[in-house]
Amino acid sequence: MSLSQSSGLNPLQQAHAGLVHSRRVRVLAGHIAPWLPPGARVLDVGCGDGALAEAIVQMRPDVQISGVDVLVRPTARIAVTAFDGTKIPDADSSFDTALLVDVLHHTEMPEVLLREVRRVARRVVVKDHTLTGWLAGPTLRVMDWVGNATHGVALPYNYRTESHWRETFASLSLRIEEWRSDLRLYPWPADWLFGRQLHFLTRLTPEAPQ
Repeated sequence: MSLSQSSGLNPLQQAHAGLVHSRRVRVLAGHIAPWLPPGARVLDVGCGDGALAEAIVQMRPDVQISGVDVLVRPTARIAVTAFDGTKIPDADSSFDTALLVDVLHHTEMPEVLLREVRRVARRVVVKDHTLTGWLAGPTLRVMDWVGNATHGVALPYNYRTESHWRETFASLSLRIEEWRSDLRLYPWPADWLFGRQLHFLTRLTPEAPQ
C-alpha cells in the first residue's frame, strides 16, 4: 500500500505503510528466495497485496507464484484465488512450496490450515511470531493492529511460544529443515524493540502421510 492509498490512517499506520512494509517485504524475499527449488511452482497462502511474491519473483524469475486469500484485494500484484481459510482449492501435491507468511496467528486453529497446506505442497515455509521475552504479547498485538486493522484482517492474536510451534509442526509430521529467528526486519533501533526474538522463519518438509 502506498502513502497515497493511506489517507485516513493515523501517523503510526502511515509510517508502517510507507517505511516498514517495504523493508519487511525486501528482507523476507531475501530470506525465502534461495529456499525455493529451481523452476518451483509456489502457492502464497494469505498473500495479501502480493508484494512479497512479486519481490521473490524479481529475485527468482524462474519460479511461478500464485496466491489464495480470504480477502482478495483488487490491487493484488499476483493472481489470487479466494478461499475460505481452511480448504485450498487445489489437488494434492500441486505445488513445490507453499508460503505461510504471518498468516497462522490470524487463524483460530493453525493446525487446520497447516494440514491443508501440507496436503497441497511438497515443502512449506512459515514466517510467524513467537511469544518470547519481555512484553512480547502486547508488542505483537500493537504490531498486528498497525499492519492489518485497516485491511479488515481477522485479529485473534493467536501467538505461540517457540516450543509450542515446534510441537505443532512435529504433530503434523513436518520436519524442520531450517529455523531462523534473527531476521533483521526493521532498522536499528526499531529492531531492538519490534524484532528481538519475536519473529521466526522456518522451512518444513513433510515426512509421512497424514
